[in-house]
Amino acid sequence: MAYSRERFGRSELVFPDPVPDHPLLVGRPEIARGEYSIVLHGPVPERVFKVVSSPADHFFLTADDRPDGPHFPRVYADHGVLGRASTGYVMHLVELERLEPLAPGSAAARDAECMMSAYWSGCQQFARLGDEMGRMALYHLIDNPPPALPPSVISALVALSNFIENYQVRPDILSAGNLMARGDGTLVFSDPVFLG
Repeated sequence: MAYSRERFGRSELVFPDPVPDHPLLVGRPEIARGEYSIVLHGPVPERVFKVVSSPADHFFLTADDRPDGPHFPRVYADHGVLGRASTGYVMHLVELERLEPLAPGSAAARDAECMMSAYWSGCQQFARLGDEMGRMALYHLIDNPPPALPPSVISALVALSNFIENYQVRPDILSAGNLMARGDGTLVFSDPVFLG
Protein backbone atom coordinates (compact mmCIF):
# COMPACT_ATOMS: atom_id res chain seq x y z
CA MET A 1 0.00 0.00 0.00
CA ALA A 2 2.94 2.35 0.52
CA TYR A 3 3.35 2.75 -3.24
CA SER A 4 -0.24 3.89 -3.87
CA ARG A 5 0.46 7.61 -4.26
CA GLU A 6 3.25 6.99 -6.76
CA ARG A 7 1.26 4.31 -8.55
CA PHE A 8 -1.61 6.69 -9.18
CA GLY A 9 0.61 9.61 -10.13
CA ARG A 10 0.33 11.60 -6.90
CA SER A 11 3.38 13.19 -5.34
CA GLU A 12 4.12 12.85 -1.65
CA LEU A 13 2.80 16.08 -0.15
CA VAL A 14 2.85 16.82 3.57
CA PHE A 15 1.50 19.69 5.65
CA PRO A 16 4.49 22.02 6.20
CA ASP A 17 3.33 23.97 9.27
CA PRO A 18 4.73 23.31 12.76
CA VAL A 19 2.58 21.73 15.45
CA PRO A 20 0.44 24.57 16.83
CA ASP A 21 0.99 25.83 20.36
CA HIS A 22 -1.86 24.36 22.44
CA PRO A 23 -1.93 22.97 26.01
CA LEU A 24 -3.27 19.59 24.84
CA LEU A 25 -0.38 19.17 22.40
CA VAL A 26 2.60 20.15 24.56
CA GLY A 27 5.19 17.37 24.57
CA ARG A 28 3.12 15.01 22.43
CA PRO A 29 5.14 13.09 19.84
CA GLU A 30 4.08 13.46 16.25
CA ILE A 31 2.92 10.21 14.61
CA ALA A 32 2.31 11.28 11.01
CA ARG A 33 1.50 14.10 8.61
CA GLY A 34 -0.90 14.26 5.71
CA GLU A 35 -1.41 16.91 3.07
CA TYR A 36 -3.53 19.02 5.42
CA SER A 37 -3.09 17.43 8.84
CA ILE A 38 -0.78 16.42 11.66
CA VAL A 39 -1.46 13.40 13.91
CA LEU A 40 -0.04 13.27 17.44
CA HIS A 41 -0.26 10.82 20.33
CA GLY A 42 -3.48 11.27 22.27
CA PRO A 43 -4.37 11.25 25.97
CA VAL A 44 -4.53 7.42 25.98
CA PRO A 45 -2.89 4.90 23.62
CA GLU A 46 -6.18 4.20 21.80
CA ARG A 47 -6.68 7.84 20.80
CA VAL A 48 -4.87 10.49 18.79
CA PHE A 49 -5.04 14.25 18.39
CA LYS A 50 -5.41 15.36 14.78
CA VAL A 51 -4.69 18.91 13.67
CA VAL A 52 -6.79 19.47 10.55
CA SER A 53 -6.34 22.47 8.31
CA SER A 54 -8.78 21.59 5.54
CA PRO A 55 -12.44 22.52 5.98
CA ALA A 56 -13.31 19.29 4.16
CA ASP A 57 -11.50 17.23 6.80
CA HIS A 58 -13.12 19.15 9.63
CA PHE A 59 -16.61 18.66 8.15
CA PHE A 60 -15.91 14.97 7.61
CA LEU A 61 -14.88 14.47 11.24
CA THR A 62 -17.28 16.76 13.09
CA ALA A 63 -20.43 17.57 11.10
CA ASP A 64 -23.70 16.37 12.65
CA ASP A 65 -24.53 14.56 9.42
CA ARG A 66 -21.06 13.12 8.86
CA PRO A 67 -20.80 9.54 7.57
CA ASP A 68 -21.12 7.02 10.38
CA GLY A 69 -20.67 3.30 10.73
CA PRO A 70 -17.93 0.69 11.01
CA HIS A 71 -15.83 2.08 8.15
CA PHE A 72 -15.57 5.64 9.48
CA PRO A 73 -13.40 6.97 12.33
CA ARG A 74 -14.79 7.30 15.84
CA VAL A 75 -14.50 10.91 16.93
CA TYR A 76 -14.41 11.75 20.64
CA ALA A 77 -14.06 15.54 20.74
CA ASP A 78 -13.64 18.68 18.69
CA HIS A 79 -11.27 20.81 20.78
CA GLY A 80 -11.77 23.91 18.67
CA VAL A 81 -9.72 26.35 16.65
CA LEU A 82 -5.92 26.40 16.91
CA GLY A 83 -5.19 29.32 14.61
CA ARG A 84 -4.65 29.75 10.90
CA ALA A 85 -2.46 27.56 8.69
CA SER A 86 -0.03 28.87 6.09
CA THR A 87 -2.64 27.85 3.49
CA GLY A 88 -5.02 30.43 4.96
CA TYR A 89 -7.42 27.79 6.31
CA VAL A 90 -8.38 27.63 9.98
CA MET A 91 -6.77 24.78 11.94
CA HIS A 92 -8.92 22.66 14.28
CA LEU A 93 -7.93 20.08 16.89
CA VAL A 94 -9.92 16.85 16.85
CA GLU A 95 -9.57 13.85 19.16
CA LEU A 96 -10.32 10.52 17.51
CA GLU A 97 -9.56 6.81 17.64
CA ARG A 98 -6.08 5.65 16.74
CA LEU A 99 -5.96 3.90 13.38
CA GLU A 100 -3.09 1.92 11.90
CA PRO A 101 -1.68 1.57 8.38
CA LEU A 102 -3.12 -1.32 6.41
CA ALA A 103 -1.16 -4.51 7.04
CA PRO A 104 0.05 -6.04 3.76
CA GLY A 105 -2.01 -9.09 2.88
CA SER A 106 -4.77 -8.30 5.37
CA ALA A 107 -8.45 -8.38 4.40
CA ALA A 108 -8.60 -4.59 4.81
CA ALA A 109 -5.60 -4.14 2.49
CA ARG A 110 -7.15 -6.44 -0.11
CA ASP A 111 -10.46 -4.57 0.07
CA ALA A 112 -8.65 -1.22 -0.19
CA GLU A 113 -6.63 -2.40 -3.20
CA CYS A 114 -9.76 -3.72 -4.92
CA MET A 115 -11.63 -0.47 -4.27
CA MET A 116 -8.73 1.80 -5.23
CA SER A 117 -8.11 -0.06 -8.48
CA ALA A 118 -11.79 0.08 -9.47
CA TYR A 119 -11.98 3.75 -8.51
CA TRP A 120 -8.82 4.59 -10.50
CA SER A 121 -10.25 2.78 -13.50
CA GLY A 122 -13.35 4.99 -13.17
CA CYS A 123 -11.17 8.10 -12.91
CA GLN A 124 -9.48 7.17 -16.17
CA GLN A 125 -12.84 6.49 -17.82
CA PHE A 126 -14.22 9.89 -16.76
CA ALA A 127 -11.00 11.92 -17.15
CA ARG A 128 -12.65 14.09 -19.80
CA LEU A 129 -14.88 15.53 -17.05
CA GLY A 130 -11.94 17.27 -15.38
CA ASP A 131 -12.76 18.26 -11.79
CA GLU A 132 -15.86 16.06 -11.76
CA MET A 133 -13.86 12.95 -12.66
CA GLY A 134 -13.52 11.66 -9.08
CA ARG A 135 -17.15 12.20 -8.21
CA MET A 136 -18.30 10.33 -11.32
CA ALA A 137 -15.78 7.55 -10.69
CA LEU A 138 -17.24 7.15 -7.19
CA TYR A 139 -20.80 6.90 -8.59
CA HIS A 140 -19.56 4.33 -11.10
CA LEU A 141 -17.85 2.33 -8.34
CA ILE A 142 -21.06 2.27 -6.29
CA ASP A 143 -23.20 1.26 -9.28
CA ASN A 144 -20.69 -1.34 -10.52
CA PRO A 145 -18.78 -2.58 -7.47
CA PRO A 146 -16.19 -5.31 -7.86
CA PRO A 147 -17.71 -8.65 -6.76
CA ALA A 148 -14.97 -9.05 -4.13
CA LEU A 149 -15.89 -5.82 -2.33
CA PRO A 150 -17.85 -6.52 0.89
CA PRO A 151 -21.39 -5.06 1.16
CA SER A 152 -20.40 -3.03 4.24
CA VAL A 153 -17.69 -1.23 2.22
CA ILE A 154 -20.17 -0.51 -0.58
CA SER A 155 -22.61 0.93 2.00
CA ALA A 156 -19.78 3.10 3.35
CA LEU A 157 -19.07 4.33 -0.19
CA VAL A 158 -22.74 5.32 -0.54
CA ALA A 159 -22.57 7.24 2.76
CA LEU A 160 -19.35 8.91 1.62
CA SER A 161 -20.92 9.85 -1.72
CA ASN A 162 -23.91 11.41 0.03
CA PHE A 163 -21.59 13.43 2.27
CA ILE A 164 -19.58 14.58 -0.77
CA GLU A 165 -22.75 15.80 -2.47
CA ASN A 166 -24.06 17.57 0.64
CA TYR A 167 -20.78 19.39 1.33
CA GLN A 168 -19.57 19.85 -2.24
CA VAL A 169 -16.18 18.31 -1.52
CA ARG A 170 -14.31 15.74 -3.61
CA PRO A 171 -13.41 12.10 -2.93
CA ASP A 172 -9.83 11.09 -2.20
CA ILE A 173 -9.59 7.32 -1.84
CA LEU A 174 -6.41 6.72 -3.84
CA SER A 175 -3.96 7.27 -1.02
CA ALA A 176 -3.05 4.52 1.41
CA GLY A 177 -2.90 7.15 4.16
CA ASN A 178 -6.58 7.92 3.59
CA LEU A 179 -7.54 4.28 4.09
CA MET A 180 -6.45 2.75 7.38
CA ALA A 181 -7.46 -0.03 9.76
CA ARG A 182 -8.97 -0.22 13.22
CA GLY A 183 -7.28 -2.50 15.74
CA ASP A 184 -9.75 -5.27 14.90
CA GLY A 185 -8.72 -5.14 11.23
CA THR A 186 -11.72 -3.15 9.92
CA LEU A 187 -11.00 -0.96 6.89
CA VAL A 188 -11.61 2.71 7.80
CA PHE A 189 -11.96 5.73 5.51
CA SER A 190 -9.73 7.93 7.62
CA ASP A 191 -9.38 10.98 5.35
CA PRO A 192 -11.34 10.42 2.12
CA VAL A 193 -12.27 13.98 1.07
CA PHE A 194 -10.68 17.24 -0.05
CA LEU A 195 -11.76 20.66 -1.24
CA GLY A 196 -12.01 20.91 -5.02
